[in-house]
This record gives sequence, C-alpha cells and structure tokens, in this order.
Amino acid sequence: MVLEDIRPRGPQELRPLVRITDVSKSFGGVAALKEVSFDIRAGVVHGLIGANGAGKSTLIRALAGIGRPDSGTIEVDGQAVTIATPDDAASLGLAFIHQEMSLIPGWDVLRNMALGIPPATRLGVIDWRPTRTRAKQVASRLGIRFSLSTNVDSLSTADKWLVLIGRALMRDARLIAMDEPTASLSVEETTRLHQIVRELVSSGTAVVFVSHRLDEVSDLCDDITVFKDGAVTKRVVGERTTKAELIRAIVGRDLVILERGHEPRDHGRAILEVRGVSDPDLLRDVSLTVHAGEILGLGGLVGSGRTELAKMIYGALPKSAGEVVLDGKRTAFRQPADAVAAGIGLVPEERRSEALFLERSIDFNINIAKLDSLTPSALFPFLSLRRARQRAQKVADLVTVKASDVEALVSSLSGGNQQKVVIARWLLDKPRLLILDEPSRGVDVGARAEVHRVIRELADSGTAILAISSDNEELVALCDRVVVLAEGKITGELTGTAITEDQIISLSFARDEGKDSAA
Repeated sequence: MVLEDIRPRGPQELRPLVRITDVSKSFGGVAALKEVSFDIRAGVVHGLIGANGAGKSTLIRALAGIGRPDSGTIEVDGQAVTIATPDDAASLGLAFIHQEMSLIPGWDVLRNMALGIPPATRLGVIDWRPTRTRAKQVASRLGIRFSLSTNVDSLSTADKWLVLIGRALMRDARLIAMDEPTASLSVEETTRLHQIVRELVSSGTAVVFVSHRLDEVSDLCDDITVFKDGAVTKRVVGERTTKAELIRAIVGRDLVILERGHEPRDHGRAILEVRGVSDPDLLRDVSLTVHAGEILGLGGLVGSGRTELAKMIYGALPKSAGEVVLDGKRTAFRQPADAVAAGIGLVPEERRSEALFLERSIDFNINIAKLDSLTPSALFPFLSLRRARQRAQKVADLVTVKASDVEALVSSLSGGNQQKVVIARWLLDKPRLLILDEPSRGVDVGARAEVHRVIRELADSGTAILAISSDNEELVALCDRVVVLAEGKITGELTGTAITEDQIISLSFARDEGKDSAA
C-alpha cells in the first residue's frame, strides 16, 4: 500500500517533541510494527487510529517503556533516547493513561494524583504540604470540582480521567497519551474532556489521542497517523481530512455502506432475548435474540459496549433499563451464580484474571463451576476427587487440551490450551446459552481452529452461542448472524453473504446521528 502523506498547511513552527524513525517490533515472528516513522509535535493533539490489532498499542507501549522496539530510533527534543522502563518515560516527560485506568482503589484523589512523584525529603517520603498545594493548582486548572480527599471509588469515569490527567500534570508531563478516553463518556463529559485537551495543547503540551471515533478524531486532532497491519498508511499534518478518507486508510480500500435491517435466520426457538437493555454510560436501548443452535456474533470496536452487554446478561453488571428473557421467561440475575444455575456459561475476555486459577490444576479449573455435581448427596457434601478427574479428562479430551494430565497446573499451558480449559468448564453439562468474549484472543492459528470446531459442535448440539470478537475475520468465518455495536448502540445486523469484514468495519465506525442531534 502506498503511504499517503498530506503536507501541512497548519502551524509549521511547532517543533517535534518526539520523533519516531523506522521503529519495528515483532512478537513470535509476527510483525506488530513495520518501520513506523512520524513526529509528535509539541502543542498539538495527535490522533492515532486504526482497527484493533493495527499496531497503535504496541507503539504506545514502546514509548511508555513497557515493550522495547526491535529496531529503529526514538528521539525526544532531538536527542536519541532509550526508553527501557516506565521510569525512563516519566523522566522524559512522557505520561500514559491507558483504558485500564491505573488508580489505586480505596485511595483518595490526592494520593492517586501524587502517585509516582519522587520523594522530597531525606527520609524518602513525600512532603505533603507542597504536594497538596501543587495538587490544588492542578485541580483548579482542570476544573476539578470534587475534594482532593474524595475516595476515587466514588468518582464517575469522567472524573477518574481528570484525576489521571492531574497525575500527569503533577509530574510536569510534556506529552500525555490517552487511550480511548471518551469510550465510556456521555456527550457532556466528552465535550468537557475535549475542552481540557485543547487547553493542554494551548499551553504547549503534546496530547496523543487514541480513539475509534473517527468524527471525534477529525474534529479534535491537528495531526493524525493511521495504522494498518503494523504500518503507517496515512499521515495528516495540520490539515483537515474526512471520515471516508480515514476509513479508506484503515481498511485499505473504499467501502460500500450496507443498508440495515436484514432478517435473521431462525435455527430454533429463541433461547435468549435482550429487550431494550440500557445503561446511562454504557448501552442505549440494545435488543437482540439468539436462537437454539445459532452462533450470533457481536461485533464492534473496543469500548462499544459489547463486553458490558455480556456482563449484564450474565448478572455481573447491573442494567438501568430493559429486560433479559431466557427460554421465554424474564430473568433477574443478581449475580453470575444465578446465571450459571440457569444454564448460562461465560468465557470472559480476560481469561487469566477473570476465569482461571493459574496455580491450580486443570481438573480444578474445569470442575469449579459444577462442584455440587461431585458430591454423593446433600447428606454427604464431600467432593469425589476421582470423579472430578474423570469428568475433567473427558471434556479436556473433547476440546483436545494438550497437557501431560489433568492434574497439571493451568499456568503451565499455552494461551490456546488455557482458553480450551475455560470452554471445557461449560461442557460438563451442556449449557442452554454460552457467551464467548474474544474466544480466540491470544491463541495461535492451530488452537483457533480447534476452538472454532468446539464452538460449532456445541451449536450443532442445540446450544445458543453469543460470540463477541474484535477479530472481524473470526466473525465472518464463525457466525450465522452478526450484530454490530458502536458507542453503546446497535448500528446494524448482517446475515448470510452480507457478513463481510468490510461491512462489519463500516458499522463499527457508524455514528448514531440521533445522539449527536440530541447533544
């Protein structure tokens, strides 16, 4: 693909703060960054965009000191630097705010803002009087209305972002990178954050703004760099561009937007019905149906509300409106255990932190959701370890978990085999509904094929499948229907030959005009 480079008509006098030249990075022989080169100018909002897995996060990690590049150079203020650790990045004035906001639960605002500030006394502790004074100044600059003594657990997502920006300013950051800062914000909160970003760059700070909202990027950002498959496909420097041009650079070709309203194929009775499920910050009037024996894909970008919807169905997150119907009956799951008892299984996005006990055995991890079936009777509530091993071995063989035996530690398995263990957990008793969030995330090609085989066989046996994936190719290959979310709202539904990567991407970047007009 030919690199498009729009020459600047904007403020030429703004100097490069960071210069990235021919930076490359590979993981397991697969190139994540391919000779990436561009400048980040001081006093500019620089947008980084691209589909999931395009290389944006890999580059951010390289700048943050948590993933050194294999080759290429990074310059700060014209000097080549080595950023080997996060402390190296901080010493250069580079600050990073990730989607997984790094606030310390239970701490107040002041202590979270002061996190990482070098000790100011000989005893190696923070001098809190000048620190508090400095924090008040930063809070005033950001328009923070809540007290510095407020517990961060009580703050909204928008206010937590302000605390993290405040932390960066407490350390005199010259560059602040924000990863999807508006993904979970309301229109009003987004407008407020945009105002703060503009104020930051007016004072000379560089802001790197990672977002999937293309209208937002084209409106807010002075410079834009587009990634596709680890390479830069478009640079916009001090120039206006259009959403269509950005999509062309992301995908590599023009897209034809598909009309909405395709009729679903009914594989059997409706197992799951989601009716008007909403949450003020996450979802807006989401409705869908999954039938017995059907694989319904849920597409969209990170932050579109897919995972939150799955957790609301499963009882892991509350909803403010709407209802969930299972086999024709309204449900009100208060916790995941209620969903499990009703015959719903969930393979979460973060298997290592949300699904697995890494230092326990395979059979322990497989049986954990069905321990009651391992007791002889209610009068003798003792687990049969022999039966646990037999049951675990049977389902591990079904999904071809590669291990010496089921007593091996899960931590000793590859990512693909760990994923198979989580899926095997729900095969002990065939679920009515299985929700899979990123079913092949972090697994190799061979394991991916095995995971897909298991999913199809489970659907063929009558289980309803709801599959969430950021891999559009996976949705095309696996699903009977695909529903796409953008900014918490369904933007379209695809069936049959209409399920293509192009159409999923188009709907993923669609914007709800009703939301804008309401704003």
